[in-house]
Amino acid sequence: MSNKIYLTPGPSQLFYTFEEHFKKALFLDIPSLSHRSKDFVSILKHTTDCLRGLLEIPENYDIFFLNSANEAWDRIIQNLVINSSHHFANGAFSKKFCDFALMYGIRASVNKVEDGKPFSNFDIPEEAELIGLTKNETSMGFTLPENEIESLRQQNPDKLIALDIVSATPSIPINLQNVDTAYFSVQKAFGMPPGLGIWICNQKCQEQAAKKSDLVSTGSYRSLDNLKKLADKDQTPETPNMLSIYLLGKIAEDMLGVGKQKIINDTVYKSTLLYQTIDDHPKLKSFVTDPSYQSKTTIVAHADNPSKFISHFREKGLIIGSGYGAHKEHHIRIANFPAHSKETIEMVCDILPSIE
Repeated sequence: MSNKIYLTPGPSQLFYTFEEHFKKALFLDIPSLSHRSKDFVSILKHTTDCLRGLLEIPENYDIFFLNSANEAWDRIIQNLVINSSHHFANGAFSKKFCDFALMYGIRASVNKVEDGKPFSNFDIPEEAELIGLTKNETSMGFTLPENEIESLRQQNPDKLIALDIVSATPSIPINLQNVDTAYFSVQKAFGMPPGLGIWICNQKCQEQAAKKSDLVSTGSYRSLDNLKKLADKDQTPETPNMLSIYLLGKIAEDMLGVGKQKIINDTVYKSTLLYQTIDDHPKLKSFVTDPSYQSKTTIVAHADNPSKFISHFREKGLIIGSGYGAHKEHHIRIANFPAHSKETIEMVCDILPSIE
C-alpha cells in the first residue's frame, strides 16, 4: 500500500484492517458468490447486525444497501415526499438535497446559511411533509447539535425528518430515534473505498411510501416497498456490491471491538488538538467559529494561501483537502476519522506551526 496518509474528507484513509479483510474476501471468493446464496445471506445479516450494534439503530428501523448517499436523496424523494419538503442547507451537500427535490418537481423550500454561522430560524412550512437535515456538513465543517435535532422532532412530530450522517457516523453521537430516516456512504468515517450507501428507515417511512405508491410510481426494483420485502429475508433486490457489504461488516465488527465510546472520545481529542493548533496559527482561522457547531470529523480552516499548506503536507506524504465549491481557493479541510490515529493528528499539529 501507499506510504501516503490521506486526510482528505472523502474518499479518505482506508481503515487499518481494510487490507487484511480485502485479502480474506478474495481468498473466500466473496465477489463470486450468488447474491441469493445462503453464504451471502449470512454475510448481509452479519453486516446489518454489526451496523445495528455500532450505530445503536433501533429494532424498528430497517437497513438498506444502496450505491451511495446521493442515491438516498433520490430514494427519499421518490418514496417519501408527495408534494413538499423543507431543507436546512449550510453548505454544498445539504443544498444538493434540496436541488434534487426541485429536479423531481417537488415544492422544496430551503433555509440557507453560507457563512459558517448557526441557523437562526427553525420554522417549518406547514405543507412540508419532510424536513432535510445534515448532521455534518463536509463542505463547511459545520455540525448540527443533537439538541437542535431533538427540538425539531418535538416541534414537528407529524413530519418525516431525514438526516444526512455522511462523515458523522460512527465518530459523533447520534440519536436516530429523533429522525425517521438517515443515510451515509462508506468512504469517509468507515475508511472504505466509495461505492456503497446505507439507508435507514422507520415504520413511518414505510407508511408514507405506501401512501405515495397509491398515487404514483415510487421507483422500480429499489422502491422502499421492494427494498423492505427483500431486507426482511436478508437480501437485496438486485446483485449488490457484495464485496463492500462484506468489508463493511468486518470493519463495523472491528469498530465494535474498539468500542464506540472510545472512537467518539478519540475523535473529540483529535479535533480539539486540530482546532487549537489552527487558531494559534497566524495564517489560519477556523471557518466555523462557535465550538458548539464545529465539526469534529471535518476540520475546515480559512487560509491566506491554502495551496502552500496543501503542498507542504504533500511533500511529507500527508494529503489534506482543499476547500469545496466557492471556498476552494480559501479553505483547507482536514479529515479526522477513525482511520486517522492520534499519532497522525499529533504529527499534523506539529507540522502546522512550521508553515509560514
